[in-house]
Amino acid sequence: MKKIVKLARSSYEFLLTGSSALQSPFLLLLRFYFFWQLFLTGKGKLANIVKVSEFFASLGIPLPTLNAYFIGSLECFGSLLLIIGLGSQPLALLIVVSMVVAYLTADFEAVSSMFSDPDKFAKADPFPFLLAALIVLVFGAGRFSVDALIKRRLGRFAAKTRASADPNAAPGSSGVSRVELVREEARKDIER
Repeated sequence: MKKIVKLARSSYEFLLTGSSALQSPFLLLLRFYFFWQLFLTGKGKLANIVKVSEFFASLGIPLPTLNAYFIGSLECFGSLLLIIGLGSQPLALLIVVSMVVAYLTADFEAVSSMFSDPDKFAKADPFPFLLAALIVLVFGAGRFSVDALIKRRLGRFAAKTRASADPNAAPGSSGVSRVELVREEARKDIER
């Protein structure tokens, strides 16, 4: 029985390790595939801004031309930034909001039948972009992103800054002063 439990535990740990290792590649593929499609959509909106602003006006969206430029630019340029993983979570939030507005204005029938006919909701144009943006908003862009690179660089810079701010810091101690190290050693000697 112990062997079965041990095998189950090691199999489960292997599954968790493997799935964790696939998280960043998955996020990279998701960002590239879906946000490339959104880039093309935004580029099309910017190329046909008059038609888009007329469509926005027909939906009752205020300031239709300004909103058409904003949404076209967000989809076009925001998607490029999301593909490389720069400013991912704030941009994902903006895209989530724009897709919710798209659902509520252009595809309200899909929203109203979300529970009675979920296929209609899932087949609506905003759905894949909403889902991809929600995933990036919740999980971030992953290790293969400019955001992660910046975070690593800032982390190293912060550690160096903390260490250099304390003139008594021991080398490689992440800001723990020599005085604190000596006190800790003396405390250990007294306890022995």
